[in-house]
Parts: sequence; structure tokens; C-alpha cells
Amino acid sequence: MITVAGLWRHPIKSHGREQIDSVRLVEGQTMPWDRHWAVSNDRSKFDPANPGWVSCRNFMIGVTTPGLAGIWAELDEGKATLTLRHVDLGEITFQPDDETDAARFLAWVKPLCDPDGLQPASIARVPGRGMTDTAEPTVSIMTHASHKSVAGRLGRPLEIERWRGNIWLEGAAPWEEFEWVGKTVQIGTAELSVIEPIKRCKHTMANPQTGKRDTDTLGVLQEGWGHEDFGVNAMVTKGGQVAMGDKVEVV
Repeated sequence: MITVAGLWRHPIKSHGREQIDSVRLVEGQTMPWDRHWAVSNDRSKFDPANPGWVSCRNFMIGVTTPGLAGIWAELDEGKATLTLRHVDLGEITFQPDDETDAARFLAWVKPLCDPDGLQPASIARVPGRGMTDTAEPTVSIMTHASHKSVAGRLGRPLEIERWRGNIWLEGAAPWEEFEWVGKTVQIGTAELSVIEPIKRCKHTMANPQTGKRDTDTLGVLQEGWGHEDFGVNAMVTKGGQVAMGDKVEVV
């Protein structure tokens, strides 16, 4: 039997992750509070006066700033307040929607950024959806079995946080999730339509504890399976509650 083994959200795109016990998914939306905010870079084409989805290259992300991978997050939903922690930067608590607090956060995170590269400029938000890498409002699904296959090929443990997944499943066969593309998966009382494998990037190379690139995850995927995919993207077609231990079925 396949069950839910982990639920994660990333309140600010590429700036920390948080594990949760349950979530209510909404039809046609991303996971609540996942990528709720993003950090525009100084070359971004994101227009705060007319906010809409734009590609990840408009934001500060781990591909260009690997140190971001070392951030952990804790969200107070009621106050829309975030606490972020990083081994080199310490801790900061702030409200991303508050202009003064946002400036404090941007100054806090700036030491992780290459002084000759992209710089954090402002906090972006699109009402009604998270800033996922996909133009569609997706939720990512990943399996421990596939993760263990990658770690086994490496010959050492590998942190699951590298993959930045939303819903982690236990009990599936390795890479079984790729067979779900085009199918509907019932998770708890929600239903999701699986649309595509997720092509991975260099963000996965960075250690979530240190923010340093220390593992050639893309090379391992290529050598072992001839692709650079891990996990699948899905769209919520029926809203519902998802909690740890819930049963998962392909319907």
C-alpha cells in the first residue's frame, strides 16, 4: 500500500522549506503557502503592478545562488510571518508583505549572493497561486523508493530536502511515479492529475544543511537512468484533505 510519508511547503521560492502534518488542497491551486512569495532579482521582468506568473529566471533561485539551499523556514499562517534560519546567517523573523520587514530580509539574505551576479531586489507575490516553476499551478509528488535508488547509486545517504517536493510517498516501486503521467492519483480525500516528470536543476546539488554544492545529482541520474528527472508535477482536480499516513491510490 502506498501512503503519505511527508508533506513540505516552501513559503518563499528557493528560500527555505518546512515540514507540515496536513494540508487542504484546493482544486486548480498550488499547495497553500507553497512558493507563496518569491524574491525578484535585479533583472526581473516581474511586474508588481500587474502580477502574473513569470519563469524562475526572474527570481533568486538555487541554480544561480546555491547558498539559498541552506535555509529552513517556519511559517505563522495567522500572522503571515516567517522565521528563516541559515547556518551562516543565523535567524530572522519578518512579514514578507511588510515593506520595512521585506527590506530587512533582503539585507539578511544578500551575503549568500554572488556580488558579481544577480542580486535580490524585492519580494514578489501573485494573488491566488504559488510561484512554481511551471506556468500551471502544480503540486509536486515524489517517492522515497526513487530517492533511495539515487542514494544507493551514490553509495551514501542523500537528503530528501534537495528535491524540494511537496508530497512524499512510501510504498511505491522505484520510479513508479513516472507511470502515473496522464492518470489521476487520489491522496487522502484529494485527487490530482499527474502531468509530467520534473526535470531537475543544479539546485539539487547543494547540501540543505550547508548550502554548498557537494553532490552531482544530475550526473547520477544521467548515469543511472539516462535522464535528469525526479518526481512528477500534478494538478489538483478535486480539493480535499491530505495528511501524514493517508492512503494513496491511482484511480
